[in-house]
Amino acid sequence: MNDQLKGLLITLFGVLCIVPDSLFVRLIDAPALAIAFWRALLVGLMIAVGLMAWQGTAPFRTFLRTGWPGLIYVVAMGTTGVLFVLAVSLTSVANVVFIIASLPVFAALFSRIALGERLSPRMYLTMAAVLPGLAVIAYGSGETANASLAGDLLALAISALFAAGLTAVRLVRQVSMVPGVAMGYVLGALVILPWAQPLAMPVDQAPLVAMHAALILGSSVLLALGPRYITSAEVGLLILLESVFAPLLAWYFVGEDPGAYALLGGSIVVGALFASNLVVLARRKRRRPVTHPDRPTLH
Repeated sequence: MNDQLKGLLITLFGVLCIVPDSLFVRLIDAPALAIAFWRALLVGLMIAVGLMAWQGTAPFRTFLRTGWPGLIYVVAMGTTGVLFVLAVSLTSVANVVFIIASLPVFAALFSRIALGERLSPRMYLTMAAVLPGLAVIAYGSGETANASLAGDLLALAISALFAAGLTAVRLVRQVSMVPGVAMGYVLGALVILPWAQPLAMPVDQAPLVAMHAALILGSSVLLALGPRYITSAEVGLLILLESVFAPLLAWYFVGEDPGAYALLGGSIVVGALFASNLVVLARRKRRRPVTHPDRPTLH
């Protein structure tokens, strides 16, 4: 198996692990903050224990030397991990995943502002298509059951915050970001602890919580490894699978109809990003393994 195929398969399984994330938030019968607390704490601790068992404290010491970029990344991971659960509790799954799919647009804008990178004509066209798609989704929130503008705004904040974190760590791309995921999740859980009421989680929900955490852990590990062997465009195309399958899972298992506006706006957003990544791939005359910084999951 060559490196490209290995990277595609690892990344694909990582994306498939994250697809049921929003469905588990729907299925677990507990307050949103309690779900967010246990989700963040369990995943953060499991990643931390795994890293220390494998490499000791060295990865954490190296990460702490990254300074402000590392701090921004930790804050982004901790914040988005909590906000994702709140967003899903306030609006439809379809709205959340379609809006979060706009992350590459925010990443491009932040790279222009913080790193001085020029925006390509392709990215301008992508933004010109994505923004109307987001507007359609937002408009539909007033017309669709289970959707709300407040949840949509939280999803937009997740997209922007995570993009900011990814932009910051490009300044220290030689350092593994996996310790930052563990630190961000644990700190996020500790911050919301006074309001989370973790003991409000019913005991009979423990199996669902454990399965949820295990899938997020698997996704975090696989999405940290797979993108090291394939291009950003290939990663982007695979991650769009979450935007396609997550609403379908919610529709099938809990009967959550995404609504016509979410489907229309989501199709515009996902279609624009899909076409944009295809253009990048088409321009590559030769494909070869490319090393990227570790890229953990969006949520």
